[in-house]
Amino acid sequence: MRVPKSPAAGETVSGGVFDPGPGGKGSNQAIGAARLGAEVSLLTAVGDDDFGRSARALWREEGVGAEHVLTTRSPTMVGFILVEPSGENRIAIAPGALDELDAAAVELFHAEIASADVLVVSMEIPEEAVAAALRAGRQAGTRTLLNPAPARPLPADLWPLIDVITPNQTEAPVLLGLGSGHGLGDEELVQALRERTGGAAVLTRGGEGALVAQATGVTTVPPYPAGTVVDTTGAGDSFTAALAVALAEGRDLDQAVRFAAAAGAHTVTIAGVVPALPTRDQLNAWIGTAP
Repeated sequence: MRVPKSPAAGETVSGGVFDPGPGGKGSNQAIGAARLGAEVSLLTAVGDDDFGRSARALWREEGVGAEHVLTTRSPTMVGFILVEPSGENRIAIAPGALDELDAAAVELFHAEIASADVLVVSMEIPEEAVAAALRAGRQAGTRTLLNPAPARPLPADLWPLIDVITPNQTEAPVLLGLGSGHGLGDEELVQALRERTGGAAVLTRGGEGALVAQATGVTTVPPYPAGTVVDTTGAGDSFTAALAVALAEGRDLDQAVRFAAAAGAHTVTIAGVVPALPTRDQLNAWIGTAP
């Protein structure tokens, strides 16, 4: 719902415009990667309801492999998104079927993980499934990319299973278990994340670009010129999808983050989530017209 402003506690705000559409981080990222030319297999869970059937139809249309997606007794996840005129958003979700995704479901997905160039894991799914997927990726030698949203502190034994972690400025302190008065700057945060994983960390900073921490040090990726910001919903998913595709294509991490930043910038100029995820041709044209 696009609203004149987000309501305060106890306040009712009128004048909103409602537009239903598909979402979910894993689904968005899978569709985003497929549109950029990747071969994608998706593991998630949906309900036996209209939303679940619509999701499966969408994945068929977008070329996302969904043969392993579970159908559960719980309803398909829904999210309620309030978008302000500035493009900033606030989101509440009811996980529903996603809460039933477990390690047993991941076990049946091991062949897909082993054959992949990159395994992308988001954290809308239960911690049990996150852990099982990361362990399967490490055992198979598949590069693991964790998009830690919604953020929560990670158990110590999961950190070494992550090759690339991609939080934003809000998520990073949560992952590290830091309070609001932690006093760390962005460079200190991204270094701390990299040290936990032993791999690499990418701290996304919206209009300020991103920081990339690797064993060789921290580099800054400047923001990609976005033009008029319409809706920031889905920008992180677009970034993650493009990052995974670029890494699968063999680009180094700094180059991959630049490509991902362009995808995220493209996405914020279009209302909605799935409609804003660029195809490869759209993104190439977008990059080609940048100053």
